[in-house]
Amino acid sequence: MIENILHQLTYNPDEPLIFSSGLFLFLFLGFTFCYMLLQHTRTLRLLFVAAFSYYFYYKSSGFYFFLLAVVTLSDFFIAKAISKHKSKWLVTLSLVIDLGLLAYFKYTNFFAGMWAQMVGANFQPWDIFLPVGISFFTFQSMSYVIDVYRGDLKPLPSLLDYAFYVSFFPQLVAGPIVRARDFAPQIRKPLEITQEMFARGVFFIMIGLFKKAVISDYISLNFVDRIFDNPSLYSGVENLLGAYGYAMQIYCDFSGYSDMAIGIALLLGFRFPMNFNAPYTSVSITDFWRRWHISLSSWIRDYIYISLGGNRKGKVRQYINLIITMLLGGLWHGASLNFVAWGGMHGVALAIHKWMRENIFHHDKHYVSRGVKKALAIVLTFHFVVFCWIFFRHHTFDASWTMITKIFTDFHPELFVQVVTGYWVVFAMILFGYVTHFIPDRWNEACVTIIRKGGVVLGALLIAAVIYIVIQVKSSEIQPFIYFQF
Repeated sequence: MIENILHQLTYNPDEPLIFSSGLFLFLFLGFTFCYMLLQHTRTLRLLFVAAFSYYFYYKSSGFYFFLLAVVTLSDFFIAKAISKHKSKWLVTLSLVIDLGLLAYFKYTNFFAGMWAQMVGANFQPWDIFLPVGISFFTFQSMSYVIDVYRGDLKPLPSLLDYAFYVSFFPQLVAGPIVRARDFAPQIRKPLEITQEMFARGVFFIMIGLFKKAVISDYISLNFVDRIFDNPSLYSGVENLLGAYGYAMQIYCDFSGYSDMAIGIALLLGFRFPMNFNAPYTSVSITDFWRRWHISLSSWIRDYIYISLGGNRKGKVRQYINLIITMLLGGLWHGASLNFVAWGGMHGVALAIHKWMRENIFHHDKHYVSRGVKKALAIVLTFHFVVFCWIFFRHHTFDASWTMITKIFTDFHPELFVQVVTGYWVVFAMILFGYVTHFIPDRWNEACVTIIRKGGVVLGALLIAAVIYIVIQVKSSEIQPFIYFQF
């Protein structure tokens, strides 16, 4: 029994600690009990949460948790120095450390392989472990140093505060990317968890768990993965339905994690910004990036696009900046030309949309389409996004091209009814996911109100009900979150 407990508590690369796992729910109960005991001892509470966060990261990436400490220590002291001596060299030093770590662990094999191809040499990828979520905590720490340099933020007063901010476990490995200027004022505030925060936290945990462990995992294992792993074996209609399914899978997977992170933070007395806002109801590609992974898209805008010059150096330069920004955004997602192509297509689409809006339709940025125009805009934007997801999901251009070719040259629409009826549970879940995009916000607020009135008992019953549903549909193997690889 002791050996089994130790096995559960030590790092296992095949069993990362994720929000939807039974182990996390068990540990979180014990964590919450200790957390509430320490509610009036602020420093001990911060130490306890930071220690648990480091353990949480250890369970995800083993002894590579030291990278989190390296980034935390270097950027804390560099930011302190910047506040006294406003030096670009100090900012450069921070970027070299953060981006150097990111480049080594994430891009060494990618660039070494490209170089080997250019010179005609053989290359065997090196065995470099990619620590979970390294892109998220390095970006978060980089933004802190840059904000201090720009004068938008004062350095945090203690190393403990900064370690707490960077390592806070709800958002540590897959976001949302929380800015220090939003989070820092909350660190030393007296712990207060209002009824509204509790109800909203339960609601977000409940829907996030359902999105990830019920919808995303089920449609992935039972349909989407089969199509994408062997697109040539299926007809065009099956490939198209697989692409629609993947669009819903990645949304439910990532937004489900973000929802759980926001909900857990609320139960601990902290507020995170929203990270998704019904992205498949977007009326343009610009609107899509205001709704999809909001914390990353705003980070890229503030620290890459604006740093490149933004819209301050003429229209042509603005379009080029958009494309470069999205190319880098694609590369951030993964060391593959497929990701670069995905980012490039979004960058070109953003530039084209901005040009057409200003020069063809003569709409200002506050224009809102309505009626049939709005419906057509949503359909067009959605299908462009789905087309790009094909390149995002596949590892090679050949596989992406095979799927696209199948859709356009070997469609076989007569198989549609057979496929949908054969996988009716899968498509019921996919349809449910798309339909809920159009649920009015007031319905969500009504659910929060009901939970608030029902108190702790109703909240516990609802989470228990979702956990029961998860147990009924989940696979025997843990399905990591898609964005853990980024």
